[in-house]
Amino acid sequence: MEITVAITGASGTIYAQRTLQLLAASGDVESINLIMSGVVPTVARVELGVDLKNADAGRVNEWLGLPADSKLIRVWRLDNLAAKPSSGSNKQAGMIIVPCSMGTLGAIASGAGTNLIHRAADVCLKEGRKLVIVPRETPLSTIHLENMLRVANAGARIIPASPGFYHRPQSIGELVDHLCFRILDQFDVTHSRHSQWTGNEVT
Repeated sequence: MEITVAITGASGTIYAQRTLQLLAASGDVESINLIMSGVVPTVARVELGVDLKNADAGRVNEWLGLPADSKLIRVWRLDNLAAKPSSGSNKQAGMIIVPCSMGTLGAIASGAGTNLIHRAADVCLKEGRKLVIVPRETPLSTIHLENMLRVANAGARIIPASPGFYHRPQSIGELVDHLCFRILDQFDVTHSRHSQWTGNEVT
Protein backbone atom coordinates (compact mmCIF):
# COMPACT_ATOMS: atom_id res chain seq x y z
CA MET A 1 0.00 0.00 0.00
CA GLU A 2 0.93 3.64 -0.43
CA ILE A 3 0.26 6.07 2.39
CA THR A 4 0.93 9.73 3.17
CA VAL A 5 2.27 10.80 6.56
CA ALA A 6 2.31 14.44 7.61
CA ILE A 7 4.13 15.84 10.62
CA THR A 8 3.08 19.24 11.95
CA GLY A 9 4.49 21.51 14.63
CA ALA A 10 2.52 20.18 17.58
CA SER A 11 4.40 18.53 20.42
CA GLY A 12 4.81 14.78 19.95
CA THR A 13 7.33 14.34 17.15
CA ILE A 14 8.23 11.01 18.74
CA TYR A 15 4.82 9.69 17.67
CA ALA A 16 5.63 10.56 14.06
CA GLN A 17 9.05 8.94 14.28
CA ARG A 18 7.70 5.69 15.69
CA THR A 19 4.73 5.58 13.32
CA LEU A 20 7.08 5.88 10.35
CA GLN A 21 9.37 3.20 11.75
CA LEU A 22 6.47 0.80 12.27
CA LEU A 23 5.05 1.46 8.80
CA ALA A 24 8.48 0.81 7.29
CA ALA A 25 8.94 -2.43 9.24
CA SER A 26 5.45 -3.80 8.61
CA GLY A 27 5.99 -5.24 5.15
CA ASP A 28 2.53 -3.95 4.22
CA VAL A 29 3.63 -0.50 3.07
CA GLU A 30 5.40 -0.08 -0.25
CA SER A 31 5.60 3.71 -0.40
CA ILE A 32 5.33 6.58 2.08
CA ASN A 33 4.81 10.20 1.05
CA LEU A 34 6.22 12.36 3.85
CA ILE A 35 5.29 16.01 4.36
CA MET A 36 6.58 18.18 7.21
CA SER A 37 5.39 21.62 8.24
CA GLY A 38 7.87 24.45 8.70
CA VAL A 39 7.84 24.25 12.51
CA VAL A 40 8.73 20.54 12.66
CA PRO A 41 12.53 21.03 12.67
CA THR A 42 12.27 23.27 15.72
CA VAL A 43 10.02 20.88 17.65
CA ALA A 44 12.12 17.85 16.66
CA ARG A 45 15.29 19.56 17.84
CA VAL A 46 13.74 20.48 21.20
CA GLU A 47 12.04 17.13 21.82
CA LEU A 48 14.36 14.61 20.19
CA GLY A 49 17.63 16.46 19.62
CA VAL A 50 17.57 15.78 15.88
CA ASP A 51 18.16 18.12 12.96
CA LEU A 52 15.40 17.87 10.35
CA LYS A 53 15.96 21.29 8.81
CA ASN A 54 15.79 20.97 5.02
CA ALA A 55 15.69 17.22 5.54
CA ASP A 56 15.86 15.08 2.41
CA ALA A 57 15.14 11.37 2.13
CA GLY A 58 18.67 10.49 3.23
CA ARG A 59 18.46 12.44 6.45
CA VAL A 60 14.98 11.07 7.16
CA ASN A 61 16.28 7.53 6.62
CA GLU A 62 19.07 8.21 9.10
CA TRP A 63 16.58 9.61 11.64
CA LEU A 64 14.41 6.51 11.35
CA GLY A 65 17.26 4.01 11.29
CA LEU A 66 16.53 2.90 7.74
CA PRO A 67 19.18 1.98 5.16
CA ALA A 68 20.69 5.10 3.62
CA ASP A 69 19.65 4.02 0.14
CA SER A 70 16.06 3.11 1.08
CA LYS A 71 13.48 4.43 -1.40
CA LEU A 72 10.50 3.71 0.82
CA ILE A 73 10.00 7.31 1.90
CA ARG A 74 9.70 10.24 -0.47
CA VAL A 75 9.86 13.70 1.08
CA TRP A 76 7.63 16.35 -0.49
CA ARG A 77 8.02 20.09 0.05
CA LEU A 78 5.22 21.76 1.97
CA ASP A 79 4.69 24.31 -0.80
CA ASN A 80 4.60 21.74 -3.63
CA LEU A 81 0.91 21.64 -4.48
CA ALA A 82 1.74 19.62 -7.61
CA ALA A 83 3.08 16.76 -5.47
CA LYS A 84 1.66 13.26 -5.75
CA PRO A 85 -0.53 13.38 -2.59
CA SER A 86 -2.32 16.49 -3.87
CA SER A 87 -4.21 14.62 -6.58
CA GLY A 88 -7.26 12.45 -6.14
CA SER A 89 -6.14 10.38 -9.10
CA ASN A 90 -3.23 9.06 -7.01
CA LYS A 91 -4.66 5.84 -5.59
CA GLN A 92 -3.31 5.61 -2.07
CA ALA A 93 -4.69 4.07 1.11
CA GLY A 94 -4.96 7.36 2.95
CA MET A 95 -3.15 9.79 5.20
CA ILE A 96 -1.94 10.10 8.78
CA ILE A 97 -1.29 13.48 10.40
CA VAL A 98 0.81 12.82 13.48
CA PRO A 99 0.98 14.92 15.52
CA CYS A 100 -1.65 17.35 14.25
CA SER A 101 -1.53 20.97 15.36
CA MET A 102 -4.73 22.89 15.99
CA GLY A 103 -3.82 25.24 13.14
CA THR A 104 -3.64 22.34 10.70
CA LEU A 105 -6.88 20.90 12.08
CA GLY A 106 -8.59 24.27 11.62
CA ALA A 107 -7.41 24.62 8.03
CA ILE A 108 -8.69 21.14 7.15
CA ALA A 109 -12.00 21.72 8.93
CA SER A 110 -12.57 24.97 7.05
CA GLY A 111 -11.60 23.59 3.65
CA ALA A 112 -9.38 26.64 3.18
CA GLY A 113 -6.01 24.95 3.00
CA THR A 114 -2.86 26.76 1.93
CA ASN A 115 -0.21 24.03 1.81
CA LEU A 116 0.35 20.42 0.76
CA ILE A 117 -0.67 18.95 4.14
CA HIS A 118 -4.02 20.71 3.96
CA ARG A 119 -4.52 19.76 0.32
CA ALA A 120 -3.59 16.11 0.80
CA ALA A 121 -6.02 15.83 3.72
CA ASP A 122 -8.75 17.51 1.69
CA VAL A 123 -8.15 15.01 -1.12
CA CYS A 124 -8.58 12.08 1.29
CA LEU A 125 -11.89 13.49 2.52
CA LYS A 126 -13.28 14.21 -0.93
CA GLU A 127 -12.19 10.82 -2.29
CA GLY A 128 -13.53 8.91 0.72
CA ARG A 129 -10.10 7.66 1.75
CA LYS A 130 -8.89 7.18 5.29
CA LEU A 131 -7.68 10.28 7.06
CA VAL A 132 -6.29 9.72 10.55
CA ILE A 133 -5.69 12.83 12.62
CA VAL A 134 -3.67 12.64 15.86
CA PRO A 135 -4.21 15.91 17.75
CA ARG A 136 -1.86 16.85 20.58
CA GLU A 137 -3.18 19.77 22.61
CA THR A 138 -4.57 20.36 26.08
CA PRO A 139 -6.86 21.78 27.25
CA LEU A 140 -9.12 21.83 24.19
CA SER A 141 -11.15 24.92 23.44
CA THR A 142 -14.66 24.87 22.00
CA ILE A 143 -13.15 25.79 18.64
CA HIS A 144 -10.80 22.80 18.74
CA LEU A 145 -13.63 20.44 19.65
CA GLU A 146 -15.93 21.82 16.97
CA ASN A 147 -13.18 21.44 14.36
CA MET A 148 -12.64 17.82 15.41
CA LEU A 149 -16.36 17.14 15.11
CA ARG A 150 -16.46 18.78 11.72
CA VAL A 151 -13.65 16.68 10.24
CA ALA A 152 -15.03 13.53 11.92
CA ASN A 153 -18.39 14.19 10.28
CA ALA A 154 -16.54 14.54 6.98
CA GLY A 155 -15.03 11.08 7.40
CA ALA A 156 -11.78 11.57 9.33
CA ARG A 157 -10.78 9.40 12.27
CA ILE A 158 -9.61 11.28 15.36
CA ILE A 159 -7.04 9.48 17.52
CA PRO A 160 -5.95 11.79 20.35
CA ALA A 161 -2.37 11.39 21.53
CA SER A 162 -3.52 9.68 24.74
CA PRO A 163 -2.02 6.20 25.15
CA GLY A 164 -3.57 3.61 27.46
CA PHE A 165 -2.04 2.07 30.57
CA TYR A 166 -3.75 -1.32 30.84
CA HIS A 167 -0.71 -3.04 29.34
CA ARG A 168 1.38 -1.72 32.25
CA PRO A 169 3.97 0.21 30.23
CA GLN A 170 7.45 0.29 31.71
CA SER A 171 8.90 3.00 29.47
CA ILE A 172 8.03 6.02 27.37
CA GLY A 173 8.69 3.83 24.32
CA GLU A 174 5.94 1.40 25.34
CA LEU A 175 3.51 4.29 25.80
CA VAL A 176 4.40 5.64 22.37
CA ASP A 177 4.06 2.22 20.77
CA HIS A 178 0.58 1.75 22.23
CA LEU A 179 -0.69 4.86 20.48
CA CYS A 180 1.14 4.12 17.24
CA PHE A 181 -0.30 0.60 17.15
CA ARG A 182 -3.78 2.14 17.32
CA ILE A 183 -2.87 4.40 14.40
CA LEU A 184 -1.69 1.45 12.31
CA ASP A 185 -4.86 -0.46 13.16
CA GLN A 186 -6.84 2.05 11.13
CA PHE A 187 -5.08 0.76 8.01
CA ASP A 188 -4.82 -2.90 9.10
CA VAL A 189 -1.03 -2.58 9.04
CA THR A 190 0.85 -5.45 10.69
CA HIS A 191 2.49 -4.74 14.05
CA SER A 192 3.20 -6.27 17.45
CA ARG A 193 0.06 -7.07 19.43
CA HIS A 194 1.71 -7.11 22.85
CA SER A 195 -0.33 -4.14 24.09
CA GLN A 196 -3.65 -5.40 22.71
CA TRP A 197 -6.42 -6.00 25.23
CA THR A 198 -7.24 -9.71 25.39
CA GLY A 199 -9.87 -9.89 28.11
CA ASN A 200 -7.61 -12.09 30.22
CA GLU A 201 -6.12 -9.15 32.11
CA VAL A 202 -8.84 -9.23 34.78
CA THR A 203 -9.20 -13.01 35.21
